[in-house]
Amino acid sequence: MLESLKTGTLATALLLCGAPFAMVHAAWEPTRTVEIIVPAGPGGGADQMARTVQGIVSKHNLMKQPMVVINKSGGAGGEGFLDVKGSKGNPHKLVITLSNLFTTPLATGIPFSYKDLTPVAMLALDEFILWVNADKPYKTAKDYVDAAKAANGSFKMGGTGSKQEDQIITVAIEKQTGAKFTYIPYKGGGAVAVQLVGNHVDSTVNNPIEAVAHWRGGKVKPLCVFDSKKLDYHDKIAGDLAWDSVPTCKSSGLDVEYLMLRGFFMAPGVTNDQVNFYVDLFKKVRETPEWKKLMSDGAFNQTFMTGKDFLDWVSKEEKRHEELMKAAGFLAAK
Repeated sequence: MLESLKTGTLATALLLCGAPFAMVHAAWEPTRTVEIIVPAGPGGGADQMARTVQGIVSKHNLMKQPMVVINKSGGAGGEGFLDVKGSKGNPHKLVITLSNLFTTPLATGIPFSYKDLTPVAMLALDEFILWVNADKPYKTAKDYVDAAKAANGSFKMGGTGSKQEDQIITVAIEKQTGAKFTYIPYKGGGAVAVQLVGNHVDSTVNNPIEAVAHWRGGKVKPLCVFDSKKLDYHDKIAGDLAWDSVPTCKSSGLDVEYLMLRGFFMAPGVTNDQVNFYVDLFKKVRETPEWKKLMSDGAFNQTFMTGKDFLDWVSKEEKRHEELMKAAGFLAAK
């Protein structure tokens, strides 16, 4: 009896003193299926990254609840962004972002901006490469540009969407070289790559991950990468060629640079604990062999950011895209 009283008194004292194990608050974690919204079509870079994350989380049991990927590409991705914007306080919905985070509201005037979402993490930056069909005679970007100039606007450039990153790069090439292109938009990078394989377009500026399978299969070839430095990946992909075999466009006389965000945002009104759960989840994802293979296959710039650093980067990118789109004449009328 005395021992019971002592035990009860001790438990009461610990409770009143706020002992760590007396009132433990479990960290937040999802309680139902988590949706990853992809504001682009299937097969493109964003879709592939989202499905890789989904597969890694499932394979390595990184989360108790399931994760599903949902494509909402309507309105240049506006459908997906507005869905997440309208899901205030819902911690079970993520959106993977690409440059249409900036280009879609700027080009269409839809009532949305990155400020309507909660930033989680930048997982990587994606490169852009000038691709042509492997049967074409061009060996360098200069060869291609010279041929495009001679074609007087009949060269077809395939790209994802209208007034988005692929077309922004196309306009930048036109302004820098004087060549003219007929730009043909498709719903996603996967479809764009297929059009190039079939010789239905003359070139694309697809991300590496969107065309690597076709390069490996000998159907397309890269002429240059739109970055300030060569890609730092050395594994052979096509014969003796690796990503670091691809010269920069600038070194080839095509002075155009562009990289794109691959990151995640959540709905507005979620809590810090909920954001931190996904930050920790993505850190675990990044340590897996499957993620490292995706990074290598797609020649990604593996910059990782969270918190204020990520938000500051996004703010600067919005301003940069506004300038790029203004120069291209793509801003929506106010």
